[in-house]
Amino acid sequence: MIKIRKGQAPGQLQRAAFHERFMQSFEDPNFAPEAEALARLEDIAWYNYKESRKAPLTRKAGKGFADPEYPISTEWLEARARLRKAQAAWGKPSTSSRVLLINGSPRNDGTCPGENSKTHRMVQLAKTQLDNAKIECDVLDLSLLTSEYGRNIHPCKGCVSTAMPLCHWPCSCYPNHSLNQVGDWMNEIYERWVQAHGVILFTPTHWYQATSPLKLMIDRLVCADGGNPDPSSTHGKKASEAKTLEMRGWNYPKHLAGRVYGVVVHGDVAGVEDLRRNLTDWLDWIGMIDAGTKARLDRYLGYYEPYATSHNVLDADRDFQEEVRNVARAVAHAVKELRAGRLKAPDSGLKPPRPK
Repeated sequence: MIKIRKGQAPGQLQRAAFHERFMQSFEDPNFAPEAEALARLEDIAWYNYKESRKAPLTRKAGKGFADPEYPISTEWLEARARLRKAQAAWGKPSTSSRVLLINGSPRNDGTCPGENSKTHRMVQLAKTQLDNAKIECDVLDLSLLTSEYGRNIHPCKGCVSTAMPLCHWPCSCYPNHSLNQVGDWMNEIYERWVQAHGVILFTPTHWYQATSPLKLMIDRLVCADGGNPDPSSTHGKKASEAKTLEMRGWNYPKHLAGRVYGVVVHGDVAGVEDLRRNLTDWLDWIGMIDAGTKARLDRYLGYYEPYATSHNVLDADRDFQEEVRNVARAVAHAVKELRAGRLKAPDSGLKPPRPK
């Protein structure tokens, strides 16, 4: 038995603190006429919080799981079923080729900035190129996190660092109804990654790093690299059982391996090269295949120029626009080669001596 270290978590909130947190969603005076109804709902939420009712709807895991009798969240089981269906379709020759285009900018004209992002425009350039190549496009716009009601990607809780089998595929940390950690977007996002034969990431550089929405998604994709597809094997989040499984020898399944990728990183002062390397290193690590040097782009737009005129700079930089199109062209070609069985990672047959 490996010792489980305890003592960091502060414990549950007191009733008064819970009341303050609960009522934060109802500060608008329009809710005042429903004060009695809100009080009743708060009592229910308080009870669920005290009893840690994370997954109120469960059913037995059933055949094919390590413990068929273990009750698993119905929400997780439904997500798992969609991923298995998507993976099966991904491998069929009759399935249309698909590229997932991810807009990593948090900016759009429907929220505080009041203007489209340049990243959005780059996505559209690539989409047009892929449409011309007769490849289906799925545009994942992460700026919806800042502009849509109830849209969330909750942070990764770091289960991997306790033991890899404690990190489930798909993630089982959310939703957590007792903590009001609901509305998580990731189950849909996992499915869209699985469906894709190619992925292109588009992102600005924020303080030398990926944007907040993009980093949230990337962290939650940790379960795609070595994640445990059977929560019954750890009886949910039993740290001791997960540690025991890992010490017996874990195979670190790469659930997104074999897809191709491209990256477009832009900035205005510094950091684009480091961010591009970070993203491509991560995509390599999880078993994806780069579509060539033309598919890995980092550029500055309006270097040390005013932010106010940055869209005009993009209008004028026709070479940059063509480089973005080349990323799409490279990924389109790689996807076609992949589907024809002519493309795979050169080291795909090698077994790592230290998997992780």
